[in-house]
Amino acid sequence: MPTWLVVVIVVAAVVVAGLAAWLAVRERRRRRLRERFGAEYDRAVEEHGSARAAEQDLEERERRHSELDIRPLSPSARERFTHEWNLVQERFVDRPAQAVAEADRLLDELMAERGYPTGDHDQQVADLSVRHARTIEHYRAARGTLSAHERTEASTERLREAMVRYRTVFDDLLTDGAGTGGTGGAGGDGRHTGDRGPAREGR
Repeated sequence: MPTWLVVVIVVAAVVVAGLAAWLAVRERRRRRLRERFGAEYDRAVEEHGSARAAEQDLEERERRHSELDIRPLSPSARERFTHEWNLVQERFVDRPAQAVAEADRLLDELMAERGYPTGDHDQQVADLSVRHARTIEHYRAARGTLSAHERTEASTERLREAMVRYRTVFDDLLTDGAGTGGTGGAGGDGRHTGDRGPAREGR
């Protein structure tokens, strides 16, 4: 076999092996991001128009998140936020719009207590999506209802749905994504809410 042909075969084998390794790495990367972000991955692909751009965005979110000082709540802080949430939820019956606005404010306070920067809604969503991808769409929808209400009054039903969504995100942050309802707080065991307003909605 001519030497040049041997060289061509070796080079081709190296190229094929390199391509296979690159494809395997890319597939592992894609699988990891899909598992971590779930539906947020698909949303990012739709927004960016390609999986590659979406994955770059999601990895940038991970990088930024790793630089944040995210911390768990102390028992006293968890108790305080739980109490404040129950007060907000009780006000929904008489003042639904005000209660939803207060729920949004309280959620901002909870984020800040956990170490998340607040003030830029889009950045808040990106930061939260890294560890709370399961509930981030609830946050988007609730904020969307609140913004719509500020422009034109939303129906009580839409406000109720927003309140339920805020509660879902609130509880996820309260328990650091470990599960909902475990603290007897944001939705809890119903002891604080009875049949009042959005508390009747299951999660």
